[in-house]
Amino acid sequence: MPAEWHHHRATWLTYPHNEDSWPGKIDTIFPSYHLFIKTLAESEQVCINVVDEAMRDRVRQALSDIGTDMDNIRFFLIPSNDAWCRDHGPAFLLNRLDSQKRALVNWNHNAWGGKYPYELDTEIPLHIAEQLAAQQQPLTVFSPGIVMEGGSIDVNGCGDLLTTTSCLLNPNRNPQLSQPQIETYLRDYYGVDNIIWLSDGIVGDDTDGHVDDLSRFVAADVIITAVEDDRWDENYAPLQENLKRLNSCRLANGRQPTIVELPMPDLQEYEGQRLPASYANFYIANGKVIFPTYRCITDNEAAYVLEECFPDREIIGIDSTDIIWGLGSFHCLSQQQPE
Repeated sequence: MPAEWHHHRATWLTYPHNEDSWPGKIDTIFPSYHLFIKTLAESEQVCINVVDEAMRDRVRQALSDIGTDMDNIRFFLIPSNDAWCRDHGPAFLLNRLDSQKRALVNWNHNAWGGKYPYELDTEIPLHIAEQLAAQQQPLTVFSPGIVMEGGSIDVNGCGDLLTTTSCLLNPNRNPQLSQPQIETYLRDYYGVDNIIWLSDGIVGDDTDGHVDDLSRFVAADVIITAVEDDRWDENYAPLQENLKRLNSCRLANGRQPTIVELPMPDLQEYEGQRLPASYANFYIANGKVIFPTYRCITDNEAAYVLEECFPDREIIGIDSTDIIWGLGSFHCLSQQQPE
């Protein structure tokens, strides 16, 4: 699996339609979500899973109305339970020996430990493989037979993978597997050699600690990690523990990575519930990095940090204040297909 900054053939999305994921305010997310799609379509193809033709026509009109480059939009009729394509979508792989060969991994999906319905979402990778094959884009399909979510891992394309014990070792995922057994699956199906284990996730994250809210590779030997400055904040201790682990880790090449600290946004709450707002949930697209903003001063600080990490890409902030009520943001919503 190449790094996210590897040139994309497309970005995959599953269009939001489950009102239970944004109780009482799903309609408020679409201006930012549509802007996300429009921004992606400026530099790459966007493949959108929709449940039926009526949704397809409605979304096509909405995107056209805001000036989206519709030549870069493709719709796929694929039923879904929810919108979190990072987790239910396939992991796309490249063959190291033959650059013309492509594959995808059809991991099982159980909605983060059976928290929500998932019977449609767990079938999405196979549907994508079938529809791409029908368009003369055949892919080898690997089905490991265990639960794994795209947001629970991050790779640098050079043999290293980031993940968390709180998620991958949680008994609500693969209770039959030990840590060494899970590591074997990671090595076999992501093509990595070295696994860096972080600890807990941030407060409000119903995924049990996905790494894409915590720490991300931004280059082969550079890791950006969220840090909370307020010692009295609930996120301070777990993020400091993860920072400590990163500062003592080694890459597959034996070297210590450069660690870049990324601030956390101001506390985000809705109806008394703390939300898992994090700038680490950015998405690396062709020529740009799209990151969530939260209408606070640290939005600018996060933009400066990301500009330092990605000097050759445009840094674009899109308001995620309403989207985060669904307990995820732009990285959670998207899955890259490498060129």
